[in-house]
Amino acid sequence: MAKVTLYSKLDCPLCDEARAALGRVRVRTAFELDDVDIAADPALEVRYRERIPVVALDGEELFDFVVDEQALERRLAAGALAR
Repeated sequence: MAKVTLYSKLDCPLCDEARAALGRVRVRTAFELDDVDIAADPALEVRYRERIPVVALDGEELFDFVVDEQALERRLAAGALAR
């Protein structure tokens, strides 16, 4: 199963929007979701501080700030076909 990682932090309205978008996609297409709070890891805080939310699919960063739901669904479908 594909793994989507959301790099986010608390009190981040864009992160809340990304989480909602991922929830909508997840209703239509199954994937594992890992919501990572960058504040818990100093290295992630430095790496993503100015870019959150960041969404990665199986380790490949796809989106910063806004989730393109249709693009994510296409990538998930393409990955499912390859498996």
